[in-house]
Amino acid sequence: MTARSNTTAAVAAPRREPPDRERVLTAAAELFRERGFERTTLKEIAHACNMLPGSLHYRYPSKESLLIDMMRLAMHRVMEATIGAAAGVADPIEQMRRTLTAHLKTVVSGSDTVYVLLFDWRALQGEARAELIELRDSYEAQWMMMLKHLRKQGLVREDIDLRLLRLVALGAINWVSTWYRADGLYSLDQIANFVWQITRDAVLTPQARERSLQS
Repeated sequence: MTARSNTTAAVAAPRREPPDRERVLTAAAELFRERGFERTTLKEIAHACNMLPGSLHYRYPSKESLLIDMMRLAMHRVMEATIGAAAGVADPIEQMRRTLTAHLKTVVSGSDTVYVLLFDWRALQGEARAELIELRDSYEAQWMMMLKHLRKQGLVREDIDLRLLRLVALGAINWVSTWYRADGLYSLDQIANFVWQITRDAVLTPQARERSLQS
């Protein structure tokens, strides 16, 4: 009984993060974005963090282990932003609009960690890649839950393939991060409004679309 209790306690105990975890991951993300994952070494990351290579290697024995932790952090930030945007909002259509906008603003926030998450995840292999896919799937499941809820209420057209909608919509929004510039032709609000406009007009039922225009 005692051995079992100790094992349970060990499993339930939260994983301890290094106190400067975000500083290390932020520096690494900047290098990965500028130089590419393959061309960046752990020694260069350690130098950017003013750390001894051995100290960094103790925490992250490989670039892949550092990359998965970075992507874990970035994914959690995206999830927190989108969940927070819809929290306390009763109208499901407004929830959808705010969630879309929050996702867009997070991916174009300039965060190197989010950028690496979007475009360097294929560098992962084996268990690390499987873990990231599991994180991604849990995030995308939130979108499917929201879309199914909207359909159940008669707000999303029946002829829309929800899975395909999720894949195309998120893919298009993620790609904005490759061309958006704060001093560019379109402001972030203009882009967000356009994304919502085409989503509303193409996806919602006529009654739901009319309702959204009146709100």
